[in-house]
Amino acid sequence: MVDGGWISCADLHIKTTHHPPYTINDKIVKMKKIGILYGKERSFPMAFIEAVNGKNIRGIQAEPVYIDKVMQGEPSGYSVIIDRISQDVPFYRAYLKNAALTGTAVINNPFWWSADEKFFNNALATKIGVPVPKTVILPSRELPEETSGDSFSNLAYPLDWESIFQYTGFPAYMKPFAGGGWKSVYRVSSPEDFYQKHSETGRLVMLLQEEIVFEEYYRCYCIGSKHVRIMPYEPRNPHLLRYAADFSPSEESLRQMEQIVLRINQFLGYDFNTVELAIRNGIPYAIDFCNPAPDAEKTSVGEDNFNWVVETSAAYAIERALDTRDGLDNLTWGEYLKKSTVQKPLMG
Repeated sequence: MVDGGWISCADLHIKTTHHPPYTINDKIVKMKKIGILYGKERSFPMAFIEAVNGKNIRGIQAEPVYIDKVMQGEPSGYSVIIDRISQDVPFYRAYLKNAALTGTAVINNPFWWSADEKFFNNALATKIGVPVPKTVILPSRELPEETSGDSFSNLAYPLDWESIFQYTGFPAYMKPFAGGGWKSVYRVSSPEDFYQKHSETGRLVMLLQEEIVFEEYYRCYCIGSKHVRIMPYEPRNPHLLRYAADFSPSEESLRQMEQIVLRINQFLGYDFNTVELAIRNGIPYAIDFCNPAPDAEKTSVGEDNFNWVVETSAAYAIERALDTRDGLDNLTWGEYLKKSTVQKPLMG
């Protein structure tokens, strides 16, 4: 849906085709399709499709995902789907779970993405040796729909605000525990300022987080939990100028940041994510690292970063398509889940 109206592949003059099997040495080989599921964005999806198809790998074809029906337990027809929009469209999220069940490698894992949120991310970081700001989670200022005061029998009122404020300190940042895009983010300078701004947050569940006064700031793409691009980033600039930063990290800082980015994504199990790192006194603090549909618009990230993310994601999608096994689970599962389910320590 674009600007309130449905838009189809035909409207965009995009042709989706049925790809028949082909033969090698008289053996029938199934065509492996790579689909991309997206919303309003245009530059990245089209460039991604062009990059995959431009490699001319026999048996691999990329196209926009085309959905005309979704039946339980029926395959999607795609070996790989890049998900750029299901966080906003519950119908798509359900479609992707069904696709994953029938063997599609969905990037990112729709089951984990549904379960994940920023407070858990921070809590996990404290257990895997990643520096993060001191953070607390707060109940919504207003009661959630279809609840009453009796629904919160186990919640103290008032909360222990003195301990909370001592823990995070001031100034601090308050932001939603889920979602992104710098929406509903507040800087609070005192308890009084916090109470006033928290009263504006309605039913949002918020985080209160220590402010990291940084000397340098970076946004880092991570693809396949192995490919990292570290980009100077200035979050205080207007949106289209945030990548116009001139920080120059040392080799040691680059190495530290790359290790942190890889560790976070390997434990969370994200195939395509960004991690934001604030450098304070030489220490990289992970600020925001739950971005499974990160900004990749050319006008926003700049040509060099855009070209890197297009080429790297295209190569990774092809790799995943070639590795998929029909009818089996082809999702990426993070080290947190893999270790927890067999009761192994997270570290060591």
